[in-house]
Amino acid sequence: MPSQYELLAKYNTSVPRYTSYPTVPFWKELTPDLYWINNFRRDFKRQNSLGGISLYLHLPFCESLCTYCGCNKKITTNHSVEEEYIDTILKEWQLYRSLMDEVPVIRELHLGGGTPTFFSPRNLERLIEGILKEASVHPDYEFGIEGHPNNTTDEHLKTLYNLGFRRISFGVQDNDPVVQRAINRIQPVANVRRVTEKAREIGFRSVNYDLIYGLPFQTLIGEARTLDETIELKPDRIAFYSYAHVPWKSKAQRLFDENDLPSPELKTNLYLLAKEKFKAGGYFDIGMDHFALPEDDLYTAWKDGKLHRNFMGYTTTHTSFLLGLGVSAITDTGTSYSQNHKELANYIRLINGGDFAANKGCFLEETDIALKNYILQTACKGKVTFREEDAELLQQFPLQHLQELADDGLLELNEDGFQVLETGRQYLRNICQSFDQKWWQAEGTVASQLFSKSV
Repeated sequence: MPSQYELLAKYNTSVPRYTSYPTVPFWKELTPDLYWINNFRRDFKRQNSLGGISLYLHLPFCESLCTYCGCNKKITTNHSVEEEYIDTILKEWQLYRSLMDEVPVIRELHLGGGTPTFFSPRNLERLIEGILKEASVHPDYEFGIEGHPNNTTDEHLKTLYNLGFRRISFGVQDNDPVVQRAINRIQPVANVRRVTEKAREIGFRSVNYDLIYGLPFQTLIGEARTLDETIELKPDRIAFYSYAHVPWKSKAQRLFDENDLPSPELKTNLYLLAKEKFKAGGYFDIGMDHFALPEDDLYTAWKDGKLHRNFMGYTTTHTSFLLGLGVSAITDTGTSYSQNHKELANYIRLINGGDFAANKGCFLEETDIALKNYILQTACKGKVTFREEDAELLQQFPLQHLQELADDGLLELNEDGFQVLETGRQYLRNICQSFDQKWWQAEGTVASQLFSKSV
């Protein structure tokens, strides 16, 4: 059986994160025509009646550039942009409401960015109230937001709590001042402590930290300190992401000297150190870079087989319909995907002109839907049950790859499917890749330039 280091060396390859299937690079140019509109209406009505929909609102503004970041963002210190952007999102919401034949039931709502707490508490309140005034909120709802420890105020937290938010995620990344200077994100631990304690005092029931390994100038000593300080504050969840160095996609990353990045061996040891410390701190490895305390809803959903995954990452509410509002936001209706323009000016121009801003996407064929379901089973349940009607499809490529994964001790095959073993949780992306027909067809051409390394 291969050692940990041998497995890391073998499986640390370019692999999608599988927040969708087919993945974004394989989508095509899209025009919201009658077919797209009818598809949206049908899927919305079906999912809304089954238990509600999810909403993702992309708020792209940041006051300063974090040079590691690959998200869609707009850097500005001019806060007058808040008003126009909120007006535009609310107009986009009205465009989609015109396609809904019934009142939408909001089961899940998430604000991402950028930096959502760039917006004032008053403007966030106007945005959420504008969305909810023509919608119904599911009794078992979940509202979450991403916040920056440096600019999330007590007023932010109180306003968000009063609006129904109970989950908040803070971008911590690394506490080492040397690393923080390199990535242009100066953020004292005291600020992280303050917002964490205040959020819990106000009533937020789940606090998440985002940490990144593989950043420039990271060392085992420095990371050990960050991990100890993190575990001391006991966030309910931790997302421990591998830094994806993709300067061909994210221009800010060209500011790094690649010689300042950890070597592959050091990056591996940074990961293994974190896994050891998280385990000692009482965290459970959910997979796909996520760790949670046993009391958190994320762990409960995983244990009960109710975990779901979409463009917001892992969620505890299983809705198959996700509507994305805002620049670059993605919509997943269950049978189709669409993504808004990535350029802010184009997005605003289209919405203000009364047009939908979607310009990229795809419609899923029966084969895509089958493979998507196997990917979701792998990522969310850690086990897969094959359907008899998919026998011919599975013979095309997945079974051979799954056998190799089983030989390496990552999963256990059986007659009806497979079970991911504990060692395999670290390699869920690689296991999901077994069902990625698009990737296998593109292998050896563009695939290695499209995705980050799995570790």
